[in-house]
Amino acid sequence: MLYEEYIKSNVTAFKQKVVSICSLLKCNADDLMLVMFAESRLDEEAENPLTHASGLIGFMPSTAVWLGTTVEALRAMSNVDQLDYVYKYFKGLGATGKMKNVFDLYLVTFFPLALGKADNWVMQTSTLTAYKIASQNKIIDINGDGQITVAEFKQYVASYLKKKILL
Repeated sequence: MLYEEYIKSNVTAFKQKVVSICSLLKCNADDLMLVMFAESRLDEEAENPLTHASGLIGFMPSTAVWLGTTVEALRAMSNVDQLDYVYKYFKGLGATGKMKNVFDLYLVTFFPLALGKADNWVMQTSTLTAYKIASQNKIIDINGDGQITVAEFKQYVASYLKKKILL
């Protein structure tokens, strides 16, 4: 399993649960491992100091509330228990069977509205500007123009793939 050497505790149970939830979500377990590694280095206690995104997939505080918990509670959970919320997140967005590859899975994690959009689509909403998203994720704004397109996001994800496996 991709990045399994970074699992800090409950290794066997964690790997089994990743495989189980990916089977239910109809997605690839290595893809989910890559997303969790990129977001948290597989650290269930991880917290982004800027956005307070927390846990294995970087749950935003509002997302945690939507899931019936808090980022504080998520960070206090074991890695295995937190996977229940990873599953609940993807299932709740209706993403089951729609995440055909690692790009789709990570896109649903990072900015769910972008799933299925054209490569030139700019990530923004009526309440969240493209500039704010890009300024909080400068590593993804590859050309530095203050906005993140689906194509830039795919390029960012591809950089992780190149580090670990051949494309």
